[in-house]
Amino acid sequence: MDELYMRMALELAERACGYTNPNPMVGAVIVKDGQVLGKGYHTRCGCLHAEREALRDCQSRGIDVKGATMYVTLEPCCHYGKTPPCTQAIIENGIKKVVVGSLDPNPKVAGQGIRILRDHGIEVVTGVLEDECDDLNEVFMHYIRDKKPFVVMKYAMTADGKIATRTGKSQWITGPEARGQVHKDRHRYSAIMVGIGTVLADNPTLNCRIEGCISPTRIICDTHLRIPMGSNIVGTANSYPTIIATRSTDRNKIANLEKAGCQILVQEGPGPGIDLVDLMDRIGAMGLDSVLLEGGGQLNWSALEAGIVSKVQVYIGNKIFGGRDAKSPVGGHGVDLPDQARSLRLKTIEAFGPDLLINYIVENEVVECSQE
Repeated sequence: MDELYMRMALELAERACGYTNPNPMVGAVIVKDGQVLGKGYHTRCGCLHAEREALRDCQSRGIDVKGATMYVTLEPCCHYGKTPPCTQAIIENGIKKVVVGSLDPNPKVAGQGIRILRDHGIEVVTGVLEDECDDLNEVFMHYIRDKKPFVVMKYAMTADGKIATRTGKSQWITGPEARGQVHKDRHRYSAIMVGIGTVLADNPTLNCRIEGCISPTRIICDTHLRIPMGSNIVGTANSYPTIIATRSTDRNKIANLEKAGCQILVQEGPGPGIDLVDLMDRIGAMGLDSVLLEGGGQLNWSALEAGIVSKVQVYIGNKIFGGRDAKSPVGGHGVDLPDQARSLRLKTIEAFGPDLLINYIVENEVVECSQE
């Protein structure tokens, strides 16, 4: 029965996808004598945590939770942040047993929440659906440890590995179901990043087009500050947070872009391109915990070489373009030998209409590279 109730808590936690960053998604269920007494989840950053939401659910209906079991997807916090410690609420309300999915890697918690509960005579069981609970918060787990954003490299290609025809046309490789999922991910992740080549070729807006969802912060890698003032990115910078990373010191262009609402991050030195490692450090310090990389072949290769990519999403459309001059998803210099390739671990395969989405985890990373 533990897995049944933990899965219920996971489903609750998932409802907050995209709204809690950089905090984790957490769900909680309170059970006694085989009956669910209350449920709750962490709805938004700064709001009550899941444990307190579940307790409030019970209190609002006059239900006594003394002696009950609480199922929670992530170890209860034991420190004061924007809300008081959840361990305190659990103890004060007489919860007898707590079943935990994931351990919290936050140094302020990191097993201390469980120790405090046990010190107060509360039985604690850990590791129930741990893999599923860890997967739910893969972004949080990465960010809390490294203080750098979790980067997802996403691209759509045909069944023969092309991201555009030989004439450069790419709309559309996948169908509406797959494209809809992409917009869900734009809501899920804190930022979206492309190179200036994508901006010049496609003039995208890079927002989320699902009503009620949050659009990501837009990051443009633009070494020489070539972005047109009339582009959709600049024209909507007052509506969507926009960061332009550059090595240009063109004060007039920078001033005009800032006036339009863009934030300019100037990297010093005459380097050949944007230092992606430095860029991730800087945006991580801003509180951006995740980046959806929707770049072209050159930026994809540079990101892989820089070692900033944690996950690869490959959408495969049910089409064949052909053509030796048609572009592939990863460009750059490439490796010389097969055993130099980046290793990927298969995570999941999903179908969206006639198209497939393959999720990989990047297993080996290399550091320090630049993006043109």
